[in-house]
Amino acid sequence: MDIDEARGRFAVLRGKESAVSAEELDAVWAALPTVRVEEILGAWRGGEFDTGHPLNGRLRKSGWYGKTFHSAADAKPLIMRGEDGRLHSDTTLGKGEASLWMVEFRGEVTATMVYDGQPVLDHFKAVDDRTLMGIMNGKGFGDGPFFYFFLERD
Repeated sequence: MDIDEARGRFAVLRGKESAVSAEELDAVWAALPTVRVEEILGAWRGGEFDTGHPLNGRLRKSGWYGKTFHSAADAKPLIMRGEDGRLHSDTTLGKGEASLWMVEFRGEVTATMVYDGQPVLDHFKAVDDRTLMGIMNGKGFGDGPFFYFFLERD
């Protein structure tokens, strides 16, 4: 799959209201370019792919809005919209915040968010200059199933 096919397939999968297979998402992921930490700084609105992962739907129910990366040392993985409509970083649910590092995942080095209080990593690749695809893994995930998500520049 080339980059144009990957972008097209990403759009189709993102628009699906039914379950998406991890295998399809993995094929898209493999064709996307890696990103550097400095390329992803800023505020991002998030969404997820329904693969049947145990986390599917839980973040949305908790009010998850997205992620904010102020700097490599200051990443906020769980930006939530409160009942009052205001956005805040939920450090209780996230067990702290996070930092950004260049980490090898599936043989490629790409920007990765490392959670401070739990053994979780979010790896990122670029769909385009306003959209990232993410794969969450960590201790206990083994070789999968992973949690697949996306971020759009806010």
